[in-house]
Amino acid sequence: MAALIPFEVPTGSDKTLLVWELSSGPTAEDLQHFLLTVFSQFGLVYSVRVFPNAVVAGPGFYAIVRFYSARDAHRAQKACDGKQLFQNSPVKVRLGTRREAVQENALALNSSKCQQVANYYFGFNGWSKRIIKLQDLSDLEERENEDIVAPVEKHSLKFFCALEVVLPSYECRSTGVGMAEEPVDKLEEGPSSLLLKRKRTQKLALQKAMTDAFRKLLIVVLESGKIAVVYRPCDEVTDARTEEELQDLIQVNYFSWKQCGQGEEDCLSDFSFEEEELK
Repeated sequence: MAALIPFEVPTGSDKTLLVWELSSGPTAEDLQHFLLTVFSQFGLVYSVRVFPNAVVAGPGFYAIVRFYSARDAHRAQKACDGKQLFQNSPVKVRLGTRREAVQENALALNSSKCQQVANYYFGFNGWSKRIIKLQDLSDLEERENEDIVAPVEKHSLKFFCALEVVLPSYECRSTGVGMAEEPVDKLEEGPSSLLLKRKRTQKLALQKAMTDAFRKLLIVVLESGKIAVVYRPCDEVTDARTEEELQDLIQVNYFSWKQCGQGEEDCLSDFSFEEEELK
């Protein structure tokens, strides 16, 4: 059976491992490193999170490990359950079982994770990106000549980016767009601060465009180990090349730094075990 790897945050119990009876000797950071090293042998790991046991459970730690592929998670569970791995006592490894909850839309991977997945499945030289357009839409210059005695209005840095992810071996191209905006106050911020924010906003627009482009791709891992790619745009997207065509692709999405990482936290209370596994 083929494994499907979307460029989205992996969800589902078939991709999640619960690891417990971890020794209290190493620190949580060391355990995270050890677990990542062990489980990465079975496939690409999305995240490893280590937590201290509840007081009633005694000293030690438990961990939640998430893979991109359910097949890799199953292989890791069978190979590691009851083994000592990196400690003197065996650990228990089970596939998690999420409680029933309202199904939400899958979260897109950030650009860094997208590149990690692409490098793993396509190889570092198996893909490339090409910036089609990076446009400054900021409203700073248009107010330069206004009387500073007038009430101060907020300005903003805004950039639009359109780029293309290219997979030569699969004869596949995917176009993505992104918009980033950050408010600024020209009377309170100096040139160096504005320059820093400008670069950061440009980078964020590029990252959002890359995420958008990758999310339209679906990796198919066949039983033989061969890789196929499916292009699945959410909406009909024209292979834009002119400025007029690119303007039709603009999707305004406002970004808050506080949103980073939200929606990706794990908690043991989201999982349950089979009764025989608690013995």
